[in-house]
Amino acid sequence: MLAEERQNQILSMVNSRGSVSITEIQRKLKVSRETVRRDLLLLAERNRLRKTHGGALSLERNEPEIEVRQVTNVEGKRAMGRLAASLVPDGASVILASGTTMQSVADALLTREGLTIFTNNISSCSKLVGHNKNRVYMLGGEVQPANGATLGRDATTMLTHYFADFVFIGAGAISPAGWLMDYTREEGELHSLMLQSARTPVVVADHTKFNRYAPVRVDNFDKVTHLVTDRRPDPATAATLANLPLELLVVGSED
Repeated sequence: MLAEERQNQILSMVNSRGSVSITEIQRKLKVSRETVRRDLLLLAERNRLRKTHGGALSLERNEPEIEVRQVTNVEGKRAMGRLAASLVPDGASVILASGTTMQSVADALLTREGLTIFTNNISSCSKLVGHNKNRVYMLGGEVQPANGATLGRDATTMLTHYFADFVFIGAGAISPAGWLMDYTREEGELHSLMLQSARTPVVVADHTKFNRYAPVRVDNFDKVTHLVTDRRPDPATAATLANLPLELLVVGSED
């Protein structure tokens, strides 16, 4: 394999996942660690990525398009949605954020009755309104055409008037340091407020969100009681999450 082709493959791996380790690159490309290190140094010098101890981070800070997210890990998101919804009894009040994973939670909540729901997502609102005696409140704000969700001051101001039994939000990324992160300040601010607006704050994030970075740090991760995911995290990530006061719920796990 030519060096240029190898470096393009490395860059593709980093940008698709947000971050990647030298070991992962080595296994994928079947080259030595020294070769990977040289390639990462060269790509970093060209400002194509950021080299870290043991790997690299993407410099692309945009969330994938919703059309891509809707067809990514579909079964995993459905399973996480069912597991998250299993926490919710009939008659509960629920704050539900936007995102494709949250739409899977909304789908799973269709089996509940008499819910009071606060959401900034048009799709989730449409699914749940008028169903099984639900009451649905759509948070105000400017509608973002990219994801069909309302954001901004109107949304956060309206949310300050409510407090719920449960809140479910997704994650743009969960960093190696255990930071909850998002791609825009508006979404990060709304998610931060959501996490302090319920008795049981829950983050639902698949395994691809671990060990990644996004531009905005979300406050109140320390208030989260449950983290729902589709695969048991690697030992380093598990150790980081163990420092947080939350219960890790893994799809298919018996413990």
